[in-house]
Formats: sequence, structure tokens, C-alpha cells
Amino acid sequence: MAENKPISVDKTVLELYEKAKKDGVNTVFDRAMDMKPCPIGAEGSCCKNCAMGPCRVPLPKKEGGEQKVGLCGATAATIAARNFIRMIAGGASAHSDHGRGVAETFLLAAKGEIPNYRVRDTQKLYQLAMDMGIEIEGREDKDIAVELGEKALAEFGRQTGHISLLEKAPEKRKDIWKKEGVMPRGVDREIVEIMHRTHMGVDQDYKSLLKQGTRAAIGDGWGGSMLATDLQDILFGVPVPVISEANLGVLKKDEVNIIVHGHEPLLSEMIVLASHDPELLSLAKSKGANGINLSGMCCTANEVLMRHGIPISGNFLQQEFAIVTGAVDAMVVDVQCIMQSLVSVASCYHTKIITTNPKADITGATRIEFHEHDALNSAKKIVRSAIENFKNRKGEVVIPNHKSKMIAGFSHETINYLLGGSFRASYKPLNDNIINGRIRGIAGVVGCNNARTTHDSHHLILIKELIKNDVIVLTTGCSAITAAKEGLLTPEAAYEYAGPGLREVCETVGIPPVLHMGSCVDNSRILMAATAVVKDGGLGNDISDLPAAGAAPEWMSEKAISIGHYFVVSGVYTVFSGSETFPVFGSKDVTKYLFEEMQETYGGMWDFTSDPMEMAKKMIAHIDKKRKALGLDKARERVLFDMEARRELV
Repeated sequence: MAENKPISVDKTVLELYEKAKKDGVNTVFDRAMDMKPCPIGAEGSCCKNCAMGPCRVPLPKKEGGEQKVGLCGATAATIAARNFIRMIAGGASAHSDHGRGVAETFLLAAKGEIPNYRVRDTQKLYQLAMDMGIEIEGREDKDIAVELGEKALAEFGRQTGHISLLEKAPEKRKDIWKKEGVMPRGVDREIVEIMHRTHMGVDQDYKSLLKQGTRAAIGDGWGGSMLATDLQDILFGVPVPVISEANLGVLKKDEVNIIVHGHEPLLSEMIVLASHDPELLSLAKSKGANGINLSGMCCTANEVLMRHGIPISGNFLQQEFAIVTGAVDAMVVDVQCIMQSLVSVASCYHTKIITTNPKADITGATRIEFHEHDALNSAKKIVRSAIENFKNRKGEVVIPNHKSKMIAGFSHETINYLLGGSFRASYKPLNDNIINGRIRGIAGVVGCNNARTTHDSHHLILIKELIKNDVIVLTTGCSAITAAKEGLLTPEAAYEYAGPGLREVCETVGIPPVLHMGSCVDNSRILMAATAVVKDGGLGNDISDLPAAGAAPEWMSEKAISIGHYFVVSGVYTVFSGSETFPVFGSKDVTKYLFEEMQETYGGMWDFTSDPMEMAKKMIAHIDKKRKALGLDKARERVLFDMEARRELV
């Protein structure tokens, strides 16, 4: 974080940052100012894959100067490609291991071995079973679910052939993947192969390395992540539109405040149930609280929001500041994007940091391990611990008076229904409005927060510029939370921010100009929406033909790299921003391949800018290019048909 940049555009963060300084609390923004990033590492030019290193091979200071190599002779291209696909491996591991955990729980639920989980959406059960080649005709739901659970779990370790859900992709896209030899087997195998290839002295050709990264990324997006979303929908229900609120103003001074934080809904679903338990509500009253107030942080927030309307307290860079309010009695964490600093911040207040997942412990936190076989009792134990902590509040409780209304819950299925209706659910109305020009195109805006830039600013500048130019936005993860806090997730936002064409469509359908599609693992919903647009016709034969673009403003995690890459190789032009550089810029060869040559093969490519307005211009230019290629760049006169004109059409 540069000294001259504001830390955030969110008023709650600015207010609580001042309180943190008074309370002597060190936050992520303080650490960002104290610790400058390594410029060589940031550009992917540092190799530490063996004990002869780290070897740093920055670009020559002068054009035409000699390029350094590592001690083993590894070139900048080899080093940058190795580092890049190791990031893909890390991101794919996080999302796909999440998916494996869901598959394990789903199988136990299907067998009836865990009492608090069951199939809630039979239609999605049947659809996913058919997608995976399972016969459903004349069979009991339980038998279908057990076979689906077994087959889903086997997908992660598949050794031959390719993962089943690739068959959902457009035919032209599958043909490209087959031709390039990147149809992934199980994502586990592809990740292990990345780690083998990037070991010292194995794969030393940057294109070969990036090809393996492509296999793993597809295995994540069209495999592990997609399975996580689909199986969660079957277990907990396909999200439908819900009204809720977002930002730290959702905390309540007179109630027990519990924040669920992380990414997996298996525990948080049970905490939702436990927070309504009469015995626990009575216990809270006996401790002087007026109730139990549950809210979410990061993508666990998005999960419980989408299905229950639970309010969101904040996104990634607000997790410390939630504790600084002095009002949070317990922050319950599972996996991913959880700062180790939470324990240190909590030590200045009374908040309990409760870790629950066997894969993720934090030194100094309270450990209450969650077990699916006794899920509700595990959740009750956690809630009870928070209630008992209510009386321990100390110092001044400051809850910022900022929160915004929102509508979330726009799953692929819900959008299909809203556009087409009960009897003809279809994306055709969206296609028609893209063809007639009311909607210019589609943008997927996803991703994180990054303390190296002004919190939330890139997301908001980008999204507002896109919808102003009639581009409808599909959003997930922390980007969706940013949009929610700004009030962009309401139909009324179309009147204030959207261009005339998009505003007209939003008014007709009754939707916001920015559609919240879930957590970051739910980016597969965007892939499915894009595939549905292709299959409904009129906009080309592949995802790469669509007037669409993707973006990850303020990205920071390895998951973002895996997500970005599987969108690129699915045919989507994808732009990142949020820092001053990108982790392959240390190699001109790798940069040229990802940012130019990849488009020739896959129809999608990477791009980067540190300026969010430039990001919007790049995306709109790409959308206009695709409209021109489809012959949609010419204005069409809108004609009101009278009855005589209608008869001529028959």
C-alpha cells in the first residue's frame, strides 16, 4: 500500500482503522506499508525450487542486454512458467479439495449415515446424475444419490480418460481441448504432475509447462469446483433470489455476534440451524443478550447469504476490522483466506477465534473441530461458546452505521427461470437483447481484495463503468460483496448507474444490473451461463464467440490464477488488476504466450492493467470486437408491429 493512497473506499474500514490505531492494533494495511513486495519475485523471476537458490533472473536493465539464468541453467521463461503453474496448482488444490470434502459429505448423506444432511433438490440430483452418465429411470432417489456420490468422489483421482463434466461444454470448445491434448484426467493427478514437472531438472520448456497448467486449471473449473457447486446445491438447495444486507453495520450491539468466515458451507449451514435453537436463544437471554446475530465474512458469507439471506459483515480485507468493533463474540473459521493475524487482533479485544477444520489450525486460536457425523451438536457447541463469551466484552463497542440492501441468489438455474419463465426457462431473452443491442455484452467480475491497492476501489470503478455502458455484470466472491456494500445489487441500481439499454432490461425483468452468483468456487455458474448462451443460439458456436469478458480486480490469491486460467482456456478474454505487475512479467516469452499467442489456440487470453478504468475500456473494446465479428455492430431500428405486419410474418 503506497503512502499516498487511501487504504479503502469503504467508510466502515476508514472509521475502524482510526479505532484500531487508538487501540494499538496492527492491521493488514499497516503491514502493507511496512513491507514492500520483492519486485523480482512479483514478476515470477525468482526460483527457489532447490537448495542452490533462490536464483533471481530479472529482465536485463537495457534492451538487448544479457539475460541471466539460474545456477542449473534455467531460463527466465522456464522459471516464470514453473512459478505460474505452481500457483495454478495451489489454487486448483484449494477449490478442488473443497469439492472433495463436499463429495465425501454428500456420499455419507446419500447413504443416510449423517442425520443433519439430506438431498434437498431432487431435480438437480437428476440433472447432475445424467450429466455424469448415471441412469435415473425407474430408480429410487437414494440409489441415484449413492451412485452419484461414489462417482463424484472417484472423479478427483481419475487416472485415465477425462472428467465427466467436460461433456457440458460447447462442442467446439471440447474439440479445441482434444486437439491441444489438455482434456484433464482427475484434478488430483494433474496437480501432482505439475509438482513433478516443476521439480528441479524435469520439464524445462515453458510451453510444455503451461500446457500442464492448462490441464489442471480445466480440471478445477470444469471438475472440482463445478462438482462442489452442484453437490452443494443438491444438499442445501439451489439458490433463489433473497433480500439481505451487507457491511459491518449488520452487527448488533445488544446481541451475541457470530461471524462465519472461510469458504465451506458444510459447517455454516449447521450454525444457521443452531443459531435458531430455542435452548441457545434462551441461554443468550440469560447472559444479557437480546438474541443471536449471525453474519458472514468472505465466501462462507456468500454461501449462507445465497440460501438463507444471512447478512454479510464484509469481505477479505474487513476481517480484522470486524474484530476491532469490539462486538464480535466469536469468529468461526474453516479454510482459505483466513489471516493468521486474527488471533493477534482478537487478543486486544474479547473475540474468540474458533478453528474448525482439521486441515486448518491457527496457533493461539480456540479449537472446536467440526464432525459431519455429529454436525448439529458441533455447531451448537460453537454457538454456546460464543454466547458464554458475550459477558467478556471490554472497551468501547463501535459498530459503524453503514450497511446496504441487496438481492442475491442468482444461480444459473434462477437466471434461466427469470428470463424465460416457468414453462420456457431459457437464456434466449438475454441473447435477443444482446443481439438487438440493449445489452452490449456480458462481464464476469470476480475475485479478491488486495492491500497493495485501495480496498474495493478497482471493483467499483470497473463495475460502474461496465454497467454504464450497458454491459451486464455477473459477480462472485469478494467482488460480489463489494458490489453489495455499494448498493449495486438492487434493481434500483439500474436507474442510477446503468446505461439506457441495460436499464430497460433490468426494469422489465426486475433484476439488478449486477447479479450475485455466489462464492468464488461458484465461478462454474458463470461458465454454465456462458455455455447456455451459446446453446440457445444466435451468438456463435463457442464461448470464445460471445461478446463477453472476464476480470479479477484486486486479485491476490493462487485461486484467482487458477480461475483466471480456466476462463482463458475456456475462451474468455480475462483481465487482472490490483497490483503494479503480474507474475510472469519477468519473462517476455511467457508474457507474449499468455497475453497474445494463447488467443490463437484457445480463443481467450490474459491481460493486465493497474488502472481499473483502463480495465473497463479493454473489456468493452473486446466486447465490441466480438459484436462486430457476429455482425451485431450495426444499429437496428426498433419497429412496433401492427396487426397487418404480424399477419405478413405468418
